Amino acid sequence: MRAQQEYAFDPRIQRFWDDLAAFEVARTDDAVKHTVATLSELIEAERGFWLGSVRLGDRVAGDPLSGWRPGAISETYPLDPNELNRFREQCQRIEKGQIDPSLVENVRNAGHFRVNIKHELVSPEWFESEFYRRFFANDGVQDMIYVVTPLGTDVESWFGFQRIGHTDPHFGEREREVLATAMRPLRWFNERIALQYGLRVASKPLTPAERRILNALLSDRTEQAVADDLGLTPATVHTYCSRIARKFNVRGRAGLMALWLG
Repeated sequence: MRAQQEYAFDPRIQRFWDDLAAFEVARTDDAVKHTVATLSELIEAERGFWLGSVRLGDRVAGDPLSGWRPGAISETYPLDPNELNRFREQCQRIEKGQIDPSLVENVRNAGHFRVNIKHELVSPEWFESEFYRRFFANDGVQDMIYVVTPLGTDVESWFGFQRIGHTDPHFGEREREVLATAMRPLRWFNERIALQYGLRVASKPLTPAERRILNALLSDRTEQAVADDLGLTPATVHTYCSRIARKFNVRGRAGLMALWLG
């Protein structure tokens, strides 16, 4: 690990906050991509993503993850089919009780804001494990760092970053401080992302198609204009609107807008 140095506030973080505040609610997906790109540059990460985690209360007993499960993952960089399949396989392993120790360490302090660095959580031997070889080695991942914002007792918002083919393979204290400084004040933004994916109050997570419709509905465009933009009929857009509103237990488009306006 590199020698620890005193961290000085990076003025790019202030610019990041200003830029993020300018994104309209309807452009939440773009704001997530901007966040991943900006923070990746600040900490010299080659790849990043957003992940929503939910706790399923009826599965806590005897569960090493205390009921926590991946709820949604963003598409902030082009995912090839192999990457998607590996993510799904990780989820399937969790459901079967095949839980890697590194996952347990990541949720150990659930409910608290935290920045976890993978190589600090595991032994050096972990990077020779079957889990690492199966899910990370093929992509050349050298280390991972996660900044986690709790949103109540049963939802957490994760931004994860990977170092790939870097001259310095490990993240350290500088990167931890950068992420903590940049993200600790942004609970409001993490709340917005969780809503976008239906993780806060929806009865079921939103599908990708529903998220696209929701983004459009949160703008000032009419349903006819939304239909024209997306190549759908107005009736289809209205059906999606009703379905999304039912998931959030609100009445129509006005109720959806009220959720995001807080």
